Amino acid sequence: MKMQRIMIKNVKVLVLALLLAAASCSFTTSDEDPGKDKVLVSLISYVLEKGHYDAKEFNDAFSEEVFDDFVTSLDPLKRYFLKSDIKEFEAYKTQIDDQIRNEDISFFDLAYTRLRERMEESKAIYAEVLETPFDYSKQESIDTDYENLDYAKNQKELKERWANQMKFNTIGTYYDRLEEEAKKVEDSVGYTALSNAEIEEETRATTKQSLKEYFEFAEELDREDYFSVYINAIVEEFDPHTTYFAPVDKDRFDMQMSGQFQGIGARLQKKSNEISITEIISGGPAWRGEELEEGDVILKVKQADEDVATSVVGMRLDDAVELIKGPKGTVVTLNVKKKDGSIKNVAITRDVVELEETYAKTTTVDKDDRTYGVINLPKFYFDMQNAEQRNAATDVKKEIIRLKEQDVDGLVIDLRNNGGGSLSTVVDIAGLFIKEGPIVQVKSNGADSEILKDKDPDILWDKPLVIMVNEISASASEILAAAMQDYKRAVIIGSKQTYGKGTVQNVYDLNRWLRQNDLGDMGALKITTQKFYRINGGSTQLEGVKSDVVVPDRFSYIDIGEKDLDNPLPWDKIAAADYEVWDGYIDYDQTISNSNERMAKNKQLQLIEENAKWIKSKQDDSVWPLNIDAYAAKMEQNEAEAKRFDDLRNYESGLTFKSLPYEIKKFENDTVLKQKRERWHEDLAKDVYMDEAINVLEDLKVNNIRRGKLADVRD
Repeated sequence: MKMQRIMIKNVKVLVLALLLAAASCSFTTSDEDPGKDKVLVSLISYVLEKGHYDAKEFNDAFSEEVFDDFVTSLDPLKRYFLKSDIKEFEAYKTQIDDQIRNEDISFFDLAYTRLRERMEESKAIYAEVLETPFDYSKQESIDTDYENLDYAKNQKELKERWANQMKFNTIGTYYDRLEEEAKKVEDSVGYTALSNAEIEEETRATTKQSLKEYFEFAEELDREDYFSVYINAIVEEFDPHTTYFAPVDKDRFDMQMSGQFQGIGARLQKKSNEISITEIISGGPAWRGEELEEGDVILKVKQADEDVATSVVGMRLDDAVELIKGPKGTVVTLNVKKKDGSIKNVAITRDVVELEETYAKTTTVDKDDRTYGVINLPKFYFDMQNAEQRNAATDVKKEIIRLKEQDVDGLVIDLRNNGGGSLSTVVDIAGLFIKEGPIVQVKSNGADSEILKDKDPDILWDKPLVIMVNEISASASEILAAAMQDYKRAVIIGSKQTYGKGTVQNVYDLNRWLRQNDLGDMGALKITTQKFYRINGGSTQLEGVKSDVVVPDRFSYIDIGEKDLDNPLPWDKIAAADYEVWDGYIDYDQTISNSNERMAKNKQLQLIEENAKWIKSKQDDSVWPLNIDAYAAKMEQNEAEAKRFDDLRNYESGLTFKSLPYEIKKFENDTVLKQKRERWHEDLAKDVYMDEAINVLEDLKVNNIRRGKLADVRD
């Protein structure tokens, strides 16, 4: 097992969320101050002060936090700025609040300009360092806990730091290549292994190429990209989920929330000035046309109304993407170099492209003469621009209807790794499982709470229900799990607690405040405006939802929740809503007790918990030797320890999962979708948590359904 070589603590974690709102005020750009950045600062500071749930005062303490976060964001590994730079910057440490009020961006200008200068100097440093072979016999080490590392005093110390870092970046590859060559000698008669010097030169060249590509990417970032970092250093002091979106980021956010976009249906990457296709998205226009392939290099892009194609060689990737995507029904022609070297023009009619991995997917599984259904919901997706478009609630409803046609006896909703989405879709989905009643309470600062209710007395699914969660299940996922737990409608299986995000965000289009705008798109601000509460009155903020059946997983000992972020809003509680607990189960609590007993005895889960503790210990181990013998000894020790956990990959539940009939018909024309589903089913068959979810459904069905209560219960 290969160990992760570099373990760096996250400086910031950004969690994207949802919804749409507006406020009323206007800003006007003037000829005297045409600077887009200054107008943007003014706009955002106004919206934050007027619209945030818990607005902070712009003062010296706030300024110091912004200062520290912005400088860290620019140079998290402390390999660019010198101590003298930081000392110069510190003149502004308590001035940022004043600069915000005065539309002054001189601190940003200084830090941005200095970073660009230092990055240019660093290109010469790394190139010089990598000209000389590394001496792996020296007794040296590196501490990768960069957060506690001081800045270099001077250029000499900075060069030594780069040399240390480059050696660390290379030693892992060097170690692997030594092992590969030794294996070739062992397996191949007459093979002459490369010398250590040749391997050292080869791996040093690999590191040099990686850094060349890194700096090529960095050079594509312009002032606007860095100014977005500065703005986010300001807005994230209010809470972790308040975020500024530059125009391109807003487009990506909309795509993530809706699971669709308009374009050709291909994923691209840039490498060495070439923009190539890395994936053809199943079902999209490029996939249907069958002329583009992974590995094709895009040379030029021509619109239908243009006579001349635009070269994209050397162009920023974002700019090339803007040229290629476009409204449904329009035609774009790509001039591409195929893998065989031939040049070809490919005309594609753009269309709506759906990202299949965003959407709900369903499977069935048989156990002991009964059939159960599983719906995996990656997020609570919706289209912010068009409420009539596909969304999570309508899709889940369709899937449940299809499962009922298969006469399934129980249902698992898998919300693991679901980071949230639309609040309204949660209410609609929860309403599929209960009679009319409250689902969640939402509260604005200084206002009474509003209760969001399911008003439909019909119950689409009245059989046993299990909801699966983990530490990354957040926001909307926590609302659904909490509501079903409070109603005692479902058994919640998963981590000790979910993520702990109990806040609601609105997305403000900043352009709407400009009476006239000669500066271009100002982007958008996602801002926390409300908190939500369970129907029992408790907040999920920080505390999350505590599972009925607690199972360890690989995240159990890692700092990954809301409580581990900077500036989270506090936990609190309001009055409970009026609701009636579901009475369709008998011995509901006994079922939970039985499951907890099974889990406590489960050898696989015991091994998972040991593995989680081990992962945490490795994460905390930040010192790595740069001597090859010491490095090899550490790697061998880690790999020997890791072998204890090999059985985690070998677990087999014995369950067989199958796609629904409508999807099986799709497989005839979509082999990519078929392969994805087969991989998913294989993973589910090795999933100890899913195995127990089916066991719980079995208990609820066999022992705990109240006879006569449910019209379609089968004897």
